[in-house]
Amino acid sequence: MRKVVLAVRFGLLIQTYRNPFIGVLSLLESEDEYRTRTFVLSVRIENAVQTMRLFPLFLKLNGRRCLIVGGGKISEGKIAGLLSTGAKIRVVSPEVTPAIAMWHQNRRVQWVKREFQKTDLAGAYLVIAATTSADVHRVIYREARRRGVLCNIVDVPELCDFYYGSVVRRGDLQIAISTSGASPSLAKRLRRKFEVEFGDEYGHWLRTLAEGRRKVRERDLSALEKMRLLEQSASESAFLEYQRKSKGKKRRS
Repeated sequence: MRKVVLAVRFGLLIQTYRNPFIGVLSLLESEDEYRTRTFVLSVRIENAVQTMRLFPLFLKLNGRRCLIVGGGKISEGKIAGLLSTGAKIRVVSPEVTPAIAMWHQNRRVQWVKREFQKTDLAGAYLVIAATTSADVHRVIYREARRRGVLCNIVDVPELCDFYYGSVVRRGDLQIAISTSGASPSLAKRLRRKFEVEFGDEYGHWLRTLAEGRRKVRERDLSALEKMRLLEQSASESAFLEYQRKSKGKKRRS
C-alpha cells in the first residue's frame, strides 16, 4: 500500500493491479485531493483484495492428462497424490527420483527424459512444475495460460491457478483445509487436529452410509422423508451407535 500512496503523491498515473475490478489510479493534482482520494483508494484496494477468495472444489481427473515438470522429491509427492485419481500422468525431466522411476517401470506414469518443451502442454488438463529454474517456471505459466491449462508452480503463488490444501483422507472422506496462503502452518496444525478427530472409522462408516443411501433412494418415499432419513443416518448419534456396534463385533471376533 505504501508504494501506491507514494506513486499517487508524486502525480504518477499507474495501474495498481491487472485485475479489472480494481482499475487504475487517477492523476491527482492537489494536496487536498491526494489526502481525500488516498483514503478512499486504500479502502477500495483492500476491499478488492479481500473479495478475491479462492473457490474450493474437487476435480475429477480420471482419464485426463496431468503434466508434471520436474523429477525431484517435491514432484514425487505431487505424483503420489495423483496416482489414485486415474489421471494420465506424464513426467518431463532429465532425471527423476527412484520412486518416480519405479512408477514409470510399472506403467503408472509416463516419463519423458528431457527438458520441458512448450508442446508438452498440448492436451494437458493441468500442469504442476517444481524445477530449479525460475525462467522455466515463467515459460510454463505463460504457455499454460495461453492454452487454457490449469497451472501450479510449486511455492510461487503468483504463478498458480490453484493451490494444494492440507488434506485429511479417510477412505472416500476428504477434508481439505486452506488459508489462502495466509498461514500454511495453521493449515498443517488443523490437519493434524482433524486427523485425530476423524479416525479411520469414518472411512468405514462412510461405506455404510453410501449403502444405506442407495437403499433409501430406492424406497417409495417422499423427497422430504428421504432427506430426513439420510440426515438421521449421518447424525452424531448414528455415528456413536455405529462405533458401539463395531466394537461389539471386534470383541466377539
